[in-house]
Amino acid sequence: MELRDIEIFLTLAEELHFGRTAERLHVSQARVSQAIAKQERRIGTALFDRTSRRVRLTPVGRRLRDDLQQVHGLLQQALARAEAAGIGAGKTVRLGVFGHAGHELRGLVDAFRTRYPGCDIQFGEINASDAFPALRAGEHDAAVLWLPVSEPDFSVGPTVLTSGRVLAVPDHHPLVERGAASLEDLADNQVLDYGPDAPDYWAAAMTPAHTPSGRRIPRGPVARTFHEILTQVASGRCVHPLGEIAARYNNPPGIVFLPMPDAPPLHFALTWRSSTDNPALHALARTAADLGPIAL
Repeated sequence: MELRDIEIFLTLAEELHFGRTAERLHVSQARVSQAIAKQERRIGTALFDRTSRRVRLTPVGRRLRDDLQQVHGLLQQALARAEAAGIGAGKTVRLGVFGHAGHELRGLVDAFRTRYPGCDIQFGEINASDAFPALRAGEHDAAVLWLPVSEPDFSVGPTVLTSGRVLAVPDHHPLVERGAASLEDLADNQVLDYGPDAPDYWAAAMTPAHTPSGRRIPRGPVARTFHEILTQVASGRCVHPLGEIAARYNNPPGIVFLPMPDAPPLHFALTWRSSTDNPALHALARTAADLGPIAL
């Protein structure tokens, strides 16, 4: 059995759903079905009971799952040790993150350090106003940016964080009494501008140009840093949407963070210059893909 077929079988044994298995492994559903059918022909019996409503492991499938989990784990450890030796000790990935996002990535950091002893992650703070220029200038090897990122010179890796949104408003704002905010509320206020170095499509993923009903959302002054955003909001000049992490780690005077239940979740992914040749960075991306996104 090839390694990829082992991964397909074990993932299906966990998900018990052909579609989710295909999505998780980034293959077609037909590829999953072919891999399972191939092994069932080889073994001579069914590994899964399939109906229109559910997928279940057969007794033979359960036994194979238990045996292959041990084998697969040992294979992954052996490959990781070989890769770590090839990368070499002392390699550090300089990773740009917004605010306190590094605290939420502890699971990824621990998994990376365990898998690649001697390698490490060094966090550096980025701002929405200069995240793209900083990455292009080589100030960071990679950055954790909200999606979408559609730059011809950037590569987008696995999603590492998912988050809801909050709206930062002055503590005397009428929305505070309501206890929540919606995307439609943005048209009745003014939001901040990230400046010319933040691509319009990317900025719009956080602060859209129009509400769902089509009303224009007014843009206000430029804020270059997170603290400048907070200062402008506290002064009453604007409101501004942010990821939930802002409310988790900050309690600035004069500002209230309101949940935005109708706003789509944010997805933050590893992003790097496509020309970057850094084995430790690619090892970090593989670790992140295996770990899956951390939900805030």
